[in-house]
Amino acid sequence: MTVREQQEQSKMEPYAEAMRYMNNAEATLQKAVKEDNYYRDRKYVRVACGTAYLGVLEAVNKWLQLRNVPDPPRKKRKSIEFYTANVAMLDGKVSAELHAAYRLLHIDGYYEGVRAVKAIKAGFETAYDIIARIKPDVPEEVLQQYLTEHQKKKLPFWRQLSSFLLVLNYLPSLRV
Repeated sequence: MTVREQQEQSKMEPYAEAMRYMNNAEATLQKAVKEDNYYRDRKYVRVACGTAYLGVLEAVNKWLQLRNVPDPPRKKRKSIEFYTANVAMLDGKVSAELHAAYRLLHIDGYYEGVRAVKAIKAGFETAYDIIARIKPDVPEEVLQQYLTEHQKKKLPFWRQLSSFLLVLNYLPSLRV
């Protein structure tokens, strides 16, 4: 396996995890219900924005790792200052996207509870733009299969069990 292939392979897990966050955020945002140009329920908007921002951080962490940026010392947490300083040194456009995602999703959406559909949509679009930067360069069918398997792997045990029991009901030869 070449170095490039190894690098693309190393993007699979973080990309899948970031997309899982985004899928969960989209599902949560659907519960907020649009009314005119605003979401009705601030709680769901806040949860969705927080979840989407975590997806952004998954992608940015991998993006920085691919550029050999070391993590902060063990006793220090990664802060927005850590991210902005390191990203700004490497790429101005990614820095602007990160700032927009931080502002729209983390501050406006999560902390402030802004319910404006256009603002939240802009935050989600920016999140997808950032996540796309770590999208593995593999055939689309391989990527989709990996995303599906990753999603199944992350299901809670009770959901896995209920899916298994549902399958058993459809297989009369295996019924007890």
